[in-house]
Amino acid sequence: MIIAANLKTNLTRKATHKYMQELDSCVQKSSQEVIVFPAISSLDAYKTDITVGAQNAYPVEKGAFTGEIGLEHLTEFGIKTILIGHSERRHILGESQEFIAEKFHYFKEQGFRIIYCVGEPLAVRESSKEEMLAYLYQQYEGIDTQYENLIIAYEPVWAIGTGKIPTLEDIADIHSELKKKSSAPLLYGGSVKVNNVKDILQVENVDGVLVGSAALYADHFCSMIQAAEELEKN
Repeated sequence: MIIAANLKTNLTRKATHKYMQELDSCVQKSSQEVIVFPAISSLDAYKTDITVGAQNAYPVEKGAFTGEIGLEHLTEFGIKTILIGHSERRHILGESQEFIAEKFHYFKEQGFRIIYCVGEPLAVRESSKEEMLAYLYQQYEGIDTQYENLIIAYEPVWAIGTGKIPTLEDIADIHSELKKKSSAPLLYGGSVKVNNVKDILQVENVDGVLVGSAALYADHFCSMIQAAEELEKN
């Protein structure tokens, strides 16, 4: 299983170091693949078995792009994993599919492990299944779905940070459809909590989870890792 944490714009550099230290002791006892995406200012060369990824970067080595970081900054910390296409980048920060595909292509050329996010807002969710799938499939335009270092994360936009969640049957149905687009590992994200993670991880075609706010506490995230470990042993 892949258990990933997107810390978003949370935890200072000092707090993130403490978080990673607490999490590392948990990961040492687990066989799960654990990925953490800290805030940009908290990126570092952490001495841990946890994979550290970037929440975002501009598709250049370096240059005149105020407020962005580039490949050179990630290379300094040995980071080779990146999150691309997250709904907050699409819907709040206005990234177009064309730019997202450009970013994907650049970091693919650099050999990065890419967690690529797709998802739909509530209005699309409440339309027909055909319209919903068409909306999701538009987010695959310009993306190499056969890229060997690709992980896809399905995150229904309406479920992120709201406490709402699709039924397990809904998750199974959508993941089944998305698996037809790519054989890459497929994560579920959107209001994943300690009390529902085990049920979600047991759904067919769910290869792991991408966790947001519920991962901000190392002990909570550790509990999710342990849940995945228990399932794998049974």
